[in-house]
Amino acid sequence: MVDSGKQYTEVPREEWRWKLLIRQPDFVTEEIVEKAGEEIMKKKKLEMVNEVKFEKMREGKCVQILHIGPYSTEPQSLENMYELMKEKGLVYNGFHHEIYLSDPRKVPEEKLKTILRQPVKKKD
Repeated sequence: MVDSGKQYTEVPREEWRWKLLIRQPDFVTEEIVEKAGEEIMKKKKLEMVNEVKFEKMREGKCVQILHIGPYSTEPQSLENMYELMKEKGLVYNGFHHEIYLSDPRKVPEEKLKTILRQPVKKKD
């Protein structure tokens, strides 16, 4: 889902707004992330490090599916997810996201594994 409320499958790629998330162990704190960023700026002067933010996610209930195959065929898996949401009386409750389980540099695209996840809530 994007800000317009349209389904992910209805929005042209050039309009997508996304962020890369990397799960951190519980001992990693905001302070540790900030200190690491400062060290990187001192040593490497990489400006993009200023875009790194520490965020906690608590998304609640989700509908998810394991998609196997190329990224280009994800829309069919998403449609299956959206159909299930309709059947169960669920609506969007946050942004769609993906968890990549395979490295596309090492795995043939027909064997790529991606978890597609959509936070949901009961329809009012």
